Amino acid sequence: MSWTPSSWRAFIIKQQPTYLDQEALQKTESELKAFPPLIFAGEARELKEQMAAAGRGEVFLLQGGDCAESFSDFNAKSIKNLLKLMLQMNMVLMYSTGKPVVKVGRIAGQFAKPRSSDFEEFDGVKLPSYRGDIVNSIEFTPEARLPRAENMIRAYNQSAATLNLLRAFSLGGFADINKVHQWNLDFIKDNPLGQKYDELSYKIDKAMKFMAACGITSETTPQLHQTTLYTSHEALLLNYEQALTRLDSETGEYYDCSAHMLWIGDRTRALDEAHIEYFRGIKNPIGCKVGPSMQGDELIELIEKLNPQNEEGRLNLIVRMGANKIAESFPPLLKKVKEAGKKVVWSCDPMHGNVEKSASGYKTRDFENILSEVKQFFEIHQEMGTIAAGIHLEMTGNDVTECTGSTSSPITSESLSDRYHTQCDPRLNASQALELAFVISDVISAQNKISKA
Repeated sequence: MSWTPSSWRAFIIKQQPTYLDQEALQKTESELKAFPPLIFAGEARELKEQMAAAGRGEVFLLQGGDCAESFSDFNAKSIKNLLKLMLQMNMVLMYSTGKPVVKVGRIAGQFAKPRSSDFEEFDGVKLPSYRGDIVNSIEFTPEARLPRAENMIRAYNQSAATLNLLRAFSLGGFADINKVHQWNLDFIKDNPLGQKYDELSYKIDKAMKFMAACGITSETTPQLHQTTLYTSHEALLLNYEQALTRLDSETGEYYDCSAHMLWIGDRTRALDEAHIEYFRGIKNPIGCKVGPSMQGDELIELIEKLNPQNEEGRLNLIVRMGANKIAESFPPLLKKVKEAGKKVVWSCDPMHGNVEKSASGYKTRDFENILSEVKQFFEIHQEMGTIAAGIHLEMTGNDVTECTGSTSSPITSESLSDRYHTQCDPRLNASQALELAFVISDVISAQNKISKA
C-alpha cells in the first residue's frame, strides 16, 4: 500500500479523543498545516547519524524529560532546570565513559498521554480520562474533560517558545563547559550528591586549564561553548502530527517537523493499526516501546515494517519491561533481533514497567526498582555481546516528591504529598536522576574493566 501523510486515517486507531466539534477540528488542522515547522529536516538527519553512532556503541544516548508537559506549569525556570540537569548528567556520563553523549529531551511536544481506561470515576461521577493538555484539561469536571481541538494550537505555540529558549541557552554560552559548576541546581548543592558532582566539576576544570594552556578554549572550539538538545515526544495524536508533516525540498522525503525524534507507545504499536502506518512513512529517527507482552516474531515484523532498509540510527527500541520481568522477557527478544541481523538502537526505559500504588494512595515508582532494571539491562547486553546504547527517563529538573527512595533524595510514601506535581506519571527529581547517572557510569566503567581484562 502506498504511503501518504494521511494514509493512517484508513486504519484502526487507539488512544484517540472523540472531538464533538468536527468543524473546529478541521479548522485547527488547516491552521497547523500553514504554520512554520518546529524543527528542520536537516536537524532530524543529524540526530539519525548520532543515533547510528549510539547503536554502534560510539555515543551514549541520554533521553529524558517530563511525563507530560502542561500549559499551566509552562515557565522559563522549569525549562532551564531541565537543561541544567541534562548538562549535569551529560558531564557525568561523558567523563566516565569517554564517549560523547547525544541529548534528547522529552520536551517541546510531550503533551498527549495514553490511558489505561477511557474513563475515570471519582465519588460516583464518571468522566472521560485526562489525555494531556493537548486534548483536554486535568480538572475533574465535564467541561474540562471535553476534548478541544484548539488545544493543538496552544501546544504548538508553547513548543515553539520552548524550542526558542532551548536554542538560546544551548548556543548562547549557557552550555559552555567552563560553567560546569553553575549547572548545579540550588536544592542539591548541599547534599552528598551535589558535593560529588562538584568534585567531578573540579576535575573537569583542571582538564580545561590544561587544554587552555595548549590553546584549546571555548573561543577557539565551538564544541566547548555550545551544545545541542534534540526534542522528542510520543506521537500519539496523529491529527497534530500529520498537520506538521512536511515534504523536505532537499530529499523529497516526508519528515514530521513537530520534533526531531518521535516514538510509538506500547499501547499503540499493533502492526495493522494507524500509528505503525504513519510512522513507516516519516524519515525522522523513530522509536518504539518494547514491553513484556512483545513476542519475538512480532518484534521482527515490527522492525521490518518500520525499518525495511535496515538503516542504522533509524529505529530505537525502548525497552520497558519492569525490574521483575526484564531478566525473563528481554533476552529472547534481544537474541532474536541479533540473529536476524537487524540494526537497531537499544535503550532502557526503567520507568514505565515499575509503576506502583503507595500506601498513601499516590501512583509512584521506587528508585531501587528503577536502578535494578537499568543494571539488568546493561548486564544482559554484556552477556549477549550487544550494545546498550542509552537510557530513557521521565524526570524533571525541579525538586518534586514523586518517586520513593534513593540515597540522595530519601522520599517515603508519607512524604509523596509534599511536592507531587506531575500531570500524569511520577518523575525522578533532579537528585534522583543525577544519582542514576552516577550509577550508570559506575556500571559502564566496571564493564569496560572486565572487557579489557
